[in-house]
Amino acid sequence: MGPEAKLYKKLKTKTPRIIWTRIENLSLLGCPDLLGYNTFGHFFTVELKITRANKLKFSPHQIAWHVAHPQNTFILAEALGPRLVKLFRGSRIRELAACGFKLEACCLGLDACSLELGQLGA
Repeated sequence: MGPEAKLYKKLKTKTPRIIWTRIENLSLLGCPDLLGYNTFGHFFTVELKITRANKLKFSPHQIAWHVAHPQNTFILAEALGPRLVKLFRGSRIRELAACGFKLEACCLGLDACSLELGQLGA
């Protein structure tokens, strides 16, 4: 199991009340990894990213997708060294690509990120 699959498994375990659908595929370039649906009837997408340093790598298609869809989109990134998880709004993807993992996140830690996603649309 790769690092992104492990992150997905941890996220799924922490969010039992969110229905997750893996939508990553080669047909829709740039489309995020996950579609979430919470108990408030709110849909959102999450791109999973893993980093061993500060830099987060995004394809031009991923950047374009988040620029075109700035609402209800998120990037969940995990730094492997300290095992720190951060949640970023998709609308900040250009800043995230430029500044990397050091960019201020909307949530820190998997528990806080899970709570934030579960409360969307409340």
